Amino acid sequence: MAIRVLMFGWEFPPHISGGLGTACYGIVKGLAANGVKTLFVMPSASGDEDQSAAKIINASDVAVVTGGSSTVEDFLDKVRFVHIGTNMVPYLDPEEFHDLVEADRKRQVRDFKVNYGEKFKFSGKYGSNLMEEVARYAMVGGTIAMEHKDEFDLIHAHDWLTYNAGIAAKRLTGKPLVVHVHATSFDRGNEQMIDTRVYAIERRGMEEADKVITVSDLTRNIVITKYGIDPAKVVTVHNAVDFSGRENISVERGVKDKVVTFLGRITFQKGPEYFIEAAAKVLKRTEHVRFVMAGNGDMMNRAIRYVARLGISDRFHFTGFLRGKDVQKMFALSDVYVMPSVSEPFGISPLEAMRSNVPSIISRQSGAAEVLKYAFKVDFWDVDAMADQIYALVKYPALAKFASVHGYEEVDTLKWNNAAAQIKEVYESVLA
Repeated sequence: MAIRVLMFGWEFPPHISGGLGTACYGIVKGLAANGVKTLFVMPSASGDEDQSAAKIINASDVAVVTGGSSTVEDFLDKVRFVHIGTNMVPYLDPEEFHDLVEADRKRQVRDFKVNYGEKFKFSGKYGSNLMEEVARYAMVGGTIAMEHKDEFDLIHAHDWLTYNAGIAAKRLTGKPLVVHVHATSFDRGNEQMIDTRVYAIERRGMEEADKVITVSDLTRNIVITKYGIDPAKVVTVHNAVDFSGRENISVERGVKDKVVTFLGRITFQKGPEYFIEAAAKVLKRTEHVRFVMAGNGDMMNRAIRYVARLGISDRFHFTGFLRGKDVQKMFALSDVYVMPSVSEPFGISPLEAMRSNVPSIISRQSGAAEVLKYAFKVDFWDVDAMADQIYALVKYPALAKFASVHGYEEVDTLKWNNAAAQIKEVYESVLA
């Protein structure tokens, strides 16, 4: 009998803002090849998503109703999207805190009754009202689970944005829940600045799940040590790369210089400043290299100012955010790819670069370092070593050719069908 899964995601190609959407697409295609049927729920579908491997349910089209639950209160008790973080109200004694929580619960019930039968228009983005969207997604997720409860055997939720929806679906249907950790709060910033609301959702999702899938052993270790999850419950399934739909793009080069590329969000986690420092060191040794930073993020303006301060603006290019074919074109233009991440749960982009025959340098602090033998590895903070590796790859053609050929052969074995076969084994273990 084929396994049927209700999957909660936040994004799906072609409209994606990062690796999460790419991974979800690879997983559902791989699962289809392994005989698993997927109902894929997302907050805001555009209608142009590829539905060959999964049926897409647009949460913005679903009115919130309580399904088979007897009352609104019963439904909300199972969904339990009411959470007041203690860090937000530090000066209340336990009795006052209980009263506040109870008053808030009643207000939520009242608001829910007003909105009952209404549809929410989700943005599906990562904006200022993200927490509100996450809470509403749990309510709609609960409704969808009740409406389709005869069409799936288990629930699979990707990353913290969807964990509450997964929990609601589990509580309302009694079906087992698998959560997939693509990143944690400890990857997004330093430990002192963790958003306690997000951490609480992550921990609750992992605790309520029957199994937790992590994208690397690095992430598995964080889940066990920082969230206190039973190691027996946590399984690593490394990400993969999609070779289908890839075209051999030929691009006209306007310059003879070698091109070294950084592609990703320009945020603290991705280590953009280490890339800029390494670029400055390489340019002291050779002139015939250009550096490209493709992406955007909260450190974009700071990165531009840093490049100017180091006096390398004439050799450094910012492209803004790239998607789809533009990413493939960027790799086709590149001679070296660098991923200097401070903390990277996995990191699909070096696999995509190596798939395009581009030699890659990756941070040892990444999940991808666990599976890539033919990528050059460096500690993110060691800009001298990073500069040496970049210099060697742009100056010695034989070395670059070796890395390109063996790198391609290596990622050719890292297919989503194989990763999905491991995910299917996780499904079978929770259904057994």
